[in-house]
Amino acid sequence: MTSQREKAERFRELHDRKKILILPNAWDVPSARVFEDAGFPAVATSSAGMLVSLGYPDGETIPEDLFFATVKRIAGALAVPLSVDLVAGFGRTPGEVAETVKSVIQAGAVGVNIEDFTHTTKKLRPIRSQVEKLKTVRRLGNKMKVPLVINARTDALRYAEGDEEARLGEAIRRATAYRDAGADCVYPMGLVDAATISRFLDALDCPVNVMVRKGLPPIKELEDLGVARVSFGPTASNAAMGLLKRISKEVRESGTYGSLLNEAITFDELNSLAVRKS
Repeated sequence: MTSQREKAERFRELHDRKKILILPNAWDVPSARVFEDAGFPAVATSSAGMLVSLGYPDGETIPEDLFFATVKRIAGALAVPLSVDLVAGFGRTPGEVAETVKSVIQAGAVGVNIEDFTHTTKKLRPIRSQVEKLKTVRRLGNKMKVPLVINARTDALRYAEGDEEARLGEAIRRATAYRDAGADCVYPMGLVDAATISRFLDALDCPVNVMVRKGLPPIKELEDLGVARVSFGPTASNAAMGLLKRISKEVRESGTYGSLLNEAITFDELNSLAVRKS
């Protein structure tokens, strides 16, 4: 693949539900390259992983120029498609969010993930305004002639009012509206058990993304259920930080280096991750 359009078309094809897309979330150039070298057909950014690696909490407090510059460096290092987690879009209006999306497309991305809640308040955004946001982003993608893949995330399972059943109903209602507004894939954050995943899939009949977390069925079972895409979210960066904690504990408490040296890549391998894969 040599052009951004070709990457975008390939990324869209990966959502055809013929085979589940396993989408790892990277936080910097080397983590993205590790995933590419492992054979994943596409890579996404993790908002939490990437932002924390730059010294900012998950959310939208990072300077936008730094955000876009980081996306550009990651996209430029990859030969496979890159999707970007945009949190809620870095904008109060649909037009402002569209400008954000335009900037990440110009930085090399071919997909975006957009949330429907506010990090500071943990409140869901009004469904009508979220729909307008997604419609505006869809029009922008068409105008830029990049078949942008929009992954619309809803956090209704976490933040909607009512009991578990009511929250599921709200998640289905929102995801349906987002699908109809032009989203290519919907992402109900917090969906884990097979029975509920099956109910959600039956209600939506479109590509659905679930995230790796404790209790999620294995890939084969998810594929059999009809899940189109399973993403890592921040779990890979969490695992990497967990390894660093274990390394630190072993060296300080035991004076040994097993965790530090076992299965580590070589210096040459590390250095090669800074060179774009042709």
